Amino acid sequence: MIMANQSKCKYRVSFINQDKIYDIYVGKVCESEMFGFIELEDIIFGENTSVVVDPSEERLRVEFSGVTRTYIPMHAVLRIDEVEKEGIGKVRELKEGKSNVTMFPGVTKLGRPDSDQK
Repeated sequence: MIMANQSKCKYRVSFINQDKIYDIYVGKVCESEMFGFIELEDIIFGENTSVVVDPSEERLRVEFSGVTRTYIPMHAVLRIDEVEKEGIGKVRELKEGKSNVTMFPGVTKLGRPDSDQK
């Protein structure tokens, strides 16, 4: 049962894209009709109320400007969290070595098939 004063669910999604880890906030996450993809809608960005602009969030804002829905390959998704309040989206470098994330078997750290397999 949904309470009248309960706000709409928000999700923090972390995924790998081109040697970087993206953390974005969205209003809707669901399985896509395209096999192997997660569908993300209603991308949420922080308010620009201060003079200081976060370059990482600004990069996300530019990259996803005009995007109403995006599709992320399932094997690239690291984590999906339902959150009460959205935060600031960011793009981080993929660090080698120290990681508590185990990649799917047969996929390298960048989400590409192993190149030495023929």
